[in-house]
Amino acid sequence: MSDTTETKPAVSMAIITRGDRVLMVRRRQQEGKLLWAFPGGGIEAGETPEQAAVREVAEEVALEAKAVRVLGARIHPQTGADMTYVACEAVAGEARVEDDEELAEVAWIALNEIPSYVPWGLFGPVQEYLDATLAGR
Repeated sequence: MSDTTETKPAVSMAIITRGDRVLMVRRRQQEGKLLWAFPGGGIEAGETPEQAAVREVAEEVALEAKAVRVLGARIHPQTGADMTYVACEAVAGEARVEDDEELAEVAWIALNEIPSYVPWGLFGPVQEYLDATLAGR
């Protein structure tokens, strides 16, 4: 008997805030309904979600970041991927498209603009973190 179920790779997403904005990236290829997302990607063998988030931020948007804490994990309803969301802090650099094969654009987005980029809403713990982090600034 063969297993025909495709296993989606585990993915780590970095939630990076600066002032009253959060960093989002526009992917060149849409994933399901996803076009705008947080920087991130597959967790490699031996990596923690925090390590993967920091590495992906460097590879995708040329920022040096440090992981602050894991906000939560879920199976993404649009892509079916096993997602972990990691709050990160930018340590050095300016966000720009570093991986131009994967990304088309980066943007620092205000809290009230998020629904126009992600109309179906964010994962609850990520939204709560952004509400607490960005709303008071």
